[in-house]
Amino acid sequence: MYHNVKKISSLLFSAILLLLISSSAHSNETVWTQSLKLEAQKNYEQAAVVLTPLIENNSDEYALLRSAYLSYMQGEFNDSISQYLEAIDLNPKSIDARLGVTLPLIAQRRWRQVKRYTYEVLRQSHWNYTAHIRLLIAEEGMRNWKDLASHAKQIAEIYPSDATALVYLARANIWLSNTRAAINAYKEVLKRSPAHIEARQFIAVNK
Repeated sequence: MYHNVKKISSLLFSAILLLLISSSAHSNETVWTQSLKLEAQKNYEQAAVVLTPLIENNSDEYALLRSAYLSYMQGEFNDSISQYLEAIDLNPKSIDARLGVTLPLIAQRRWRQVKRYTYEVLRQSHWNYTAHIRLLIAEEGMRNWKDLASHAKQIAEIYPSDATALVYLARANIWLSNTRAAINAYKEVLKRSPAHIEARQFIAVNK
């Protein structure tokens, strides 16, 4: 009799535990689904709000990263920066958080800080494309035309099918009064992106 009661109690406990785990997993899935749906509707504030229970005490790294991005999309740049820095504290190896924090920093035109975090990424991942492009943005913002030209040329060689680095190479050459080099760079842009307005306009004016 006692053995049967003990067995039933054990089975009941297992069933309750399974139900709780299933309920928790379903709840989390619902939260992620809601957040993504709200983001798709451009309701960034509510998309972040539904994640709040998951980021209490910085317990969910991905929720913190998403919340930081959603703050950025709302134009709340200081909040976004703070959350990305919390994510870096939570995971000091995170490339995602370092790339993420460059977004609000670029929006605030804080070029030296952008350079700092892109350099941190590049120390871990030397040819990280996103980090290099955001570093090009910072170099343009700081009007470092020689550095920009040299860097953009290097990235264009590493990523020869990409048009973005070539655009920055052309812009740098314009500011360096090297019109012919700028035209050549823009011609390469048009091979990769035939409808590129900036390239087409510059070539048309400087035939």
